[in-house]
Amino acid sequence: MKQLTPKEIMEELDHFIIGQHKAKRAVSVALRNRWRRQMIPADLRDEVSPKNIIMIGPTGVGKTEIARRLAKLANAPFLKIEATKFTEVGYVGRDVESMIRDLTELSVNMLKKEEHDRVKEKATLSAEEKILDLLMPKRRSVSNDQEESSDQSREKIRMRFKAGTMNDRLVELEVPDRALPMIEIFSAQGMEEMDMQLRDMFGNMLPQKTKKRKMKVGEAYEHLIQEESRKLIDMDRVTSEAVDRVEQSGIIFLDEIDKIASRDHGHGPDVSREGVQRDILPIVEGTTVTTKYGLVKTDHILFIAAGAFHMSKPADLIPELQGRFPIRVELDALTKDDFYRIITEPDNALIKQYKALLKTEEVDLDFSEEAIREITDIAQRVNEMTENIGARRLYTVMEKLLDDISFTAPDLKGQKVDVSRSYVREKLGEFLDKEDLSRYIL
Repeated sequence: MKQLTPKEIMEELDHFIIGQHKAKRAVSVALRNRWRRQMIPADLRDEVSPKNIIMIGPTGVGKTEIARRLAKLANAPFLKIEATKFTEVGYVGRDVESMIRDLTELSVNMLKKEEHDRVKEKATLSAEEKILDLLMPKRRSVSNDQEESSDQSREKIRMRFKAGTMNDRLVELEVPDRALPMIEIFSAQGMEEMDMQLRDMFGNMLPQKTKKRKMKVGEAYEHLIQEESRKLIDMDRVTSEAVDRVEQSGIIFLDEIDKIASRDHGHGPDVSREGVQRDILPIVEGTTVTTKYGLVKTDHILFIAAGAFHMSKPADLIPELQGRFPIRVELDALTKDDFYRIITEPDNALIKQYKALLKTEEVDLDFSEEAIREITDIAQRVNEMTENIGARRLYTVMEKLLDDISFTAPDLKGQKVDVSRSYVREKLGEFLDKEDLSRYIL
């Protein structure tokens, strides 16, 4: 895990998320605590449980964005999943344990990629020799003179190969025949894991077949690098480390948790919602889940839950689950000034995105200060008039505003397009006058 201090984590999050100081502070401390726990004596380490967080705030204020950015900062297995995907055991749908299986799969893939990068140099050298063998097959019985001449020719071919002059030449390569056995497994929704495991099992039981395939040298070289990398990687060690990484530093972001909060206990769909909470509870408390990579303990996985809670409140969650999320953070509703900062300041600000997109067509897009203020003002007013979807409203407003420019951009090659306040009012003014129209278009 990157050893960033809470202050450094905050600074990284500030590059992409405007405001929400309390939420960013809470996740910064939670992320740093993962590293702190690894540093304390082993006998005490197991006693330190993760301080799970619930983020409460209206839609479009940055809850999911905080999670996305956190995933990139933490060099740890990270899974974002909607709580609404799960159903109580016995109902049709995904069971809650599948999130741990998904997290473990992510961790294994992460470790595989790291190992691929580590052995890439050795695999590349090995692949190069195999390509040269294909381009210039060795003779069975040769004299010393012929062998010396052959070595010189091989080095010449190597130089030509490295220069890229032989990339389009065809070679015949033996590749695994990936045809799966003709077995169709009819499984109910939520049984995807069993389906995949059965396919893996049948695939492994049958002998590996190979087939000869003609491909260009460049393509064959890439294929051989992958193949040699696989041979150099110790999959048992990768699997063991991946499971350990999930157990010690895994993070799960449970979005839309308010949708499984029960308002009226005892009847209707709320019974199933409460069942989902009871199923999630042991995962958060700490249990052992069976995955295809072995048993995974969930005791030290960090859970960050988020929800708007406009139809329910955190107190509607079952008490046992509430107790497993000791840190609660409220995110603030966004103001017009926040909108202005969101659209201009972050590294991935919308205006920067649209400028870069149109730059590919050699169109220079320029927004005046008044135009930007007008865009944020319109987004705020539409939010007040219709549903308040927070910063997501800026996407729909910007898309509508630049629709004509985006469509005609190839014809505007080499031109500069100024977006002024009057242009914004001309394009979006009618939607503010007609509330019914803005409800469906913006």
